[in-house]
Amino acid sequence: MPMFLRIDLGRKKKRKMPQKLQAKKNKMKANSSSGMAVHDECKLKFLDLKAKRKYRFIVFKIDERIQQVMVEKVGGHDETYADFTASIPANECRYAVFDFDFTTDENCQKSKIYFIAWSPDTSKIRSKMLYASSKDRFKRELDGIQVELQATDPSEMSFDIIKARAL
Repeated sequence: MPMFLRIDLGRKKKRKMPQKLQAKKNKMKANSSSGMAVHDECKLKFLDLKAKRKYRFIVFKIDERIQQVMVEKVGGHDETYADFTASIPANECRYAVFDFDFTTDENCQKSKIYFIAWSPDTSKIRSKMLYASSKDRFKRELDGIQVELQATDPSEMSFDIIKARAL
C-alpha cells in the first residue's frame, strides 16, 4: 500500500476578520465615499435662514477631529455681503450659505439662497479634497438652495457675480 506524504507548501489559510472589525471597516468605507456627517445645528440654522429669515449668511467648517460639518459663524439679517466675505478665511476651505435679496428689472423684490463652496488655491490639498468629497452630501442636507457657486479666488464670488447669477 503506497504511502502519501502531505507536504505543506507554506500556504496560509485565510483567516476570517472578527465581525466587529469588519463592521467598522465597512462603516469607514461608507463614510469616505459619502462625505462627512452633518451636525444637527447646521440644519436648524439653515431652516432659520430659509424660513424665518433670521440670518443673512451661515459659514460652515469641517471639524476633522469629530468628522462633522459644523456651524462656524452666522451673520445677522442686517449684515451685508461685505461682512459675509470678510467672515470667510482667505487661506482655508469653507462652505457658506448666503440669502441674497435683490430687485428685478420689473421692480419685484426677490430673494435667492446661494450655496458657496470656498476652496482657495492657497489652502492645503488635504483640506480641498475633504471639502470636495463632502460637498454633495452636505448640500443634500440643506433643502432649498437655489444657486450653487464654486470659488477658488475672491473675484469668483464678487458681488457683481452674485448679482448676475441671481437675474
